Amino acid sequence: MKSVLLTLIVSLMVTVVVQGQLKTGDPAVDFSLKDADGKVVSLSDYKDQKGVILVFTCNPCPFAKAYEQRIIQLHNKYADEGYPVVAINPNDDEVSPEDTFDKMKDRSLEKNFPFPYVKDETQEIYKAYGANRTPHIFLLENKNGKFRVAYIGAIDDNAMDSAAVTERYVEDAVESLKAGNKPDPDFTKAIGCTIKTKS
Repeated sequence: MKSVLLTLIVSLMVTVVVQGQLKTGDPAVDFSLKDADGKVVSLSDYKDQKGVILVFTCNPCPFAKAYEQRIIQLHNKYADEGYPVVAINPNDDEVSPEDTFDKMKDRSLEKNFPFPYVKDETQEIYKAYGANRTPHIFLLENKNGKFRVAYIGAIDDNAMDSAAVTERYVEDAVESLKAGNKPDPDFTKAIGCTIKTKS
């Protein structure tokens, strides 16, 4: 009886987690967040773009670090084609002191990020999207002025060795959108560090 009850509780918890995450096809959640320089960046700023490559990432996570150059490359490859990167740091900086605004600014300058690096100070945005790792990708498509989620998950299939990548999920998803098709796959499992929160 106890094992059946435990299984039921776990099942309900999993259901809640799944329901809390945006799915492909869902409307994107708007945001207005400060970047490392104090400028407010909103999703609505990109209304003239074809889409946005939204990346939940951070400073200290080894997976986030391993992907930094590839995230820069994604922006450099697709920004001019209408799919720029916006990076969101969801970590609570009291729990993760490497993720303060000052440290984010230092990282942005050190790596010469060509995209905004903004802070989810209240941690409401990552929860609204259902991000749970750094990095975690939400590719948004602009459909008649409204952003919808087109792909969720990992950047590619090899976090720690870019030379060994065989599946470039985000690139393939963007190329699908450019061709007028739905990404396939439109969901993969994000690999990275857990998001740091006090709650």
